[in-house]
Amino acid sequence: MTEELFREDARLVRCDARIVAIDERGVQLDRTVFYPQGGGQAGDRGLLRHADGRTLAIADTRKGTAPGEILHVPAPEQSLDGWAVGEAVEAEIDWQRRHRHMRFHTATHLLCALVPHPVDGCSITADYARLDFHMTDALDKQQLTEGIARYVAGAHGVSHRWISEDELDANPQLVRSMSVQPPRGQGRVRVMEIDGVDLQPCGGTHVANTAEIGAVIVTKIEKKSAKTRRVVLGFAEPA
Repeated sequence: MTEELFREDARLVRCDARIVAIDERGVQLDRTVFYPQGGGQAGDRGLLRHADGRTLAIADTRKGTAPGEILHVPAPEQSLDGWAVGEAVEAEIDWQRRHRHMRFHTATHLLCALVPHPVDGCSITADYARLDFHMTDALDKQQLTEGIARYVAGAHGVSHRWISEDELDANPQLVRSMSVQPPRGQGRVRVMEIDGVDLQPCGGTHVANTAEIGAVIVTKIEKKSAKTRRVVLGFAEPA
């Protein structure tokens, strides 16, 4: 099982680690700062740096088949020849890309606070974020953009904590997502709290204050089905 350093500190850019497994799926480390694709959020990219100076470009990060497995997937042109189990490496994420994920992911929580309906789909990338809401009412782009801007300007603190699975069962209204349920089996669940705005289970990476999100706009609202409204977010500034 890989120690998931990003769960406690999303601002960690690099860490020392040791290779514990290598196969055609990718490289597994004993600890990592790389977030694996999940909960709608894209997996991290970056580099593994060997002590002798060699580097391995990581194009994606995925969860393995066994609980706790995290696969660092090399870019297609990269070879795993010469990389061996037991070797020490430095793992470093593409911080600019990760930070965009963090800003967008936190912005989707603000959107959830503005649209009080269950979420039945989510995607968070470096270029856009989208949420699909289970609802029939019409939504207004300008109103949602202005609502997000108010929360950003309010500079609300963002933090996480852990609650027991029993606590979650006693408060089922905390779960907003219909498509992605909090992971079970470890006895505890991670919840993200935006002071005075939102509280829900989430394993993703987030900024520390809503002011850090910057200017986010609603770029599109789509009627995907009779009971689904899709809201797409973008940054006001270019990439």
